Amino acid sequence: MNAAVRAVVRVALTKGITPYAIYEGYQGMVDGGDKIRPLSWEDVGDWLAIGGTEIGTARCQEFRTVEGRLTAVRNLVKSGIDALVICGGDGSLTGADFLRAEWTEFVDKLVKQKRLTEEEAAPYRSQLTIVGLVGSIDNDMAQTDLTIGAMTALQRICEALDSIKSTALSHQRAFVVEVMGRHCGWLGLMAAIACGADWLFLPELPPPIGDEFIASGDWETEMCDILSKERKLGNRKTIVIVCEGAIDRNLKPIKPEYVKDVLTKRLNFDTRVTCLGHVQRGGVPCAYDRYLATVQGAEAVNAVIETTPTTPSPMIGISNNKVIRVPLKNAVAQTKEVAKAIARKDFKRAMELRDPEFNSSYNAYIESTILADGPGTRKVEESKRLRVGIMHVGAPAGGMNAATRTFVRLCLNRGHTPLGIHNGFSGLIADQVQPIQWQDVNGWVSMGGSELGINRDQPSPTPNPINSKPQFGNYIDTGLIAFHMQKNNIQALMIIGGFEAYTSLITLTKAREFYPGLCIPMILLPATVSNNVPGTDFSLGCDTALNCIVDACDTIKQSASSNRKRVFVVEVQGGNCGYLSVMGALASGASSCYIPEEGITLDALQKDINHLVKRYAYEETANIPSYGRLILRNETAGNKTYTTEVISSILKEEGKGLFDSRSAVLGHLQQGGIPSPLDRIRATRLTVNCVDWLQDIAFKAIDELNSKSSNLSDIRTPTVFTKDNATAAVIGICGADIRITPILDLLSETNLNKRKGTNEWWLGLKDLTKTLAKYDFETEEERAALEKVLGDRKQATGKNKL
Repeated sequence: MNAAVRAVVRVALTKGITPYAIYEGYQGMVDGGDKIRPLSWEDVGDWLAIGGTEIGTARCQEFRTVEGRLTAVRNLVKSGIDALVICGGDGSLTGADFLRAEWTEFVDKLVKQKRLTEEEAAPYRSQLTIVGLVGSIDNDMAQTDLTIGAMTALQRICEALDSIKSTALSHQRAFVVEVMGRHCGWLGLMAAIACGADWLFLPELPPPIGDEFIASGDWETEMCDILSKERKLGNRKTIVIVCEGAIDRNLKPIKPEYVKDVLTKRLNFDTRVTCLGHVQRGGVPCAYDRYLATVQGAEAVNAVIETTPTTPSPMIGISNNKVIRVPLKNAVAQTKEVAKAIARKDFKRAMELRDPEFNSSYNAYIESTILADGPGTRKVEESKRLRVGIMHVGAPAGGMNAATRTFVRLCLNRGHTPLGIHNGFSGLIADQVQPIQWQDVNGWVSMGGSELGINRDQPSPTPNPINSKPQFGNYIDTGLIAFHMQKNNIQALMIIGGFEAYTSLITLTKAREFYPGLCIPMILLPATVSNNVPGTDFSLGCDTALNCIVDACDTIKQSASSNRKRVFVVEVQGGNCGYLSVMGALASGASSCYIPEEGITLDALQKDINHLVKRYAYEETANIPSYGRLILRNETAGNKTYTTEVISSILKEEGKGLFDSRSAVLGHLQQGGIPSPLDRIRATRLTVNCVDWLQDIAFKAIDELNSKSSNLSDIRTPTVFTKDNATAAVIGICGADIRITPILDLLSETNLNKRKGTNEWWLGLKDLTKTLAKYDFETEEERAALEKVLGDRKQATGKNKL
């Protein structure tokens, strides 16, 4: 919420609008006085990294009355306010829209009551402008993909569950964990996926879920059967997640204590209950929430300017990776329909009212959690059971192991044999290929790095060039790779990795003309912190890396602020792609960022120096406490000339008397650590689609071959052969959709020399970073402060420049 307030305040100021904060929510609107006061640029300087809300929030019974709202209108008019940006849940947004409908009537009434004069009321007789920002950890608002605060709350839950899991494994204990979600199970479902929970209770889809149990409603027996089967396989822990609004099919609440009693009495599990409570609402916001709140806050100001009296009050949301406006009333009405559907036991309709991702995520959870023959599993006929390989290629990225776990469990549940290819292509030619069992991947969902092993070795282009070497890793003879694919009878292949994996799949696809062993379905799941693989908006690992950068920048900024006048130049990874630099700068509140797409010039450095001198000079003359500042530099921006150290040295020299400078290189910290919940969820969701696609393509190839030769039906394992270019593809997140694109079709949007895609949707956000750092806004006082510094320097050095 604080990130949203910061964005609204600063963007409003750049557009000549005076922003006011109404402290303590609607209570402050009713109380008036010093509860409604303007905010300056400096007031919100360090709010980006602060949890909760700095302007406060409170429930207000008075606002529910006509007199209370009448007083609120008077206070707004007296303060000169004619537009409201509301950040809250559906109740807060509905209240604001209600106030808009009454506004003109209330202004007239206040004049009649002589609580306002005609002169005071005249400018405010037209409609009040309302713009809604959805701040809700439940992610329960319709018509937007995510709400402000939901991802941070999920991160708090996953941190707790990861810790609980350690205790559970040590003691072979069961834990029943209650999470928030009265009518919406998004937090519970995503936490179950991200942490590998063994069972789950949602408000939208009460248990039991298996057809054989639905008639009796005996969810207790269903749960116990599934959990006991897991224990027999060797699972040492049991984690059950219960949403606070969980119910059975008769709308009877399901409470954690009751679930604990069932597990204790029926299975003799040593069981504990943990209620996470308000831990989920607090803490430092994660990188994605800072980004989401910032871009939506900026759009809210645009909506204030563009909304007319006849325009329905807009709600700012995000859909297909784009910030959108939708009618607030419609979104709230659709949101309330879910609770109504649950109340009349229409659980199918309740699930339909959630977005498609919610349903697909639920199905992915069930199939990757419940062993075959349980509800939600689907074994294929024996004649079509495949040997499917999986390997990691490139550099480690968060989510690789989560994707591998889902791959293995889906393959086993469908009757296929998942083959783990260890250490990439070099491991393949060494026959490091082994079947993976259900329990082998237990716990992998929260593991960083690559449990299969990873390197940058890749197939040599065909025909094989002599004495050539790739930019990273080594070339391996493509014919040798094809031979070992056939030797291990790999009938479909999933590759998880970055740009080396991308170019490897291009090489394998083109080499099908020479090697029949490569004529199988192959799909790439992009996983790289650089987020530079074409065909997707987000690669696995980029969110984990971004959180690492933001956490490090928060710590560095604290050091910089303690020294008051220090600028840190922070180097981040990304190769020739500036994604991490731009998004890291936006989410950490950096003053600027340098990216390879634009390069670094003396002119750019001069502008940044001027900006820093102006800001520090103004703070000094106005006696405003200075705080530390950051500049993020991509590792390749400026090539070898403008290195991180060189830029820091230039800043230090030019900032004499005003500010100091230091450098920090984050390095491989960005590739390791525990994967973020968002990366784990993306890994699971994308992998389900990968397995579905590989299976469908393979089945078509089998059917086609069987139709041509009846003798093939006697072969123990099916024969898969396909040379169609469409059967080698890249899966990606494009907006809110999952898209599978033939890899050769992506060559037109690939810069092979720069090792990245050309669809850089995030590039425009760099301008917003500078806007929020005050590049586009200057007061008379700031101009005077800068001129004074220039004058002092001219007197000292004879030069009227920096």
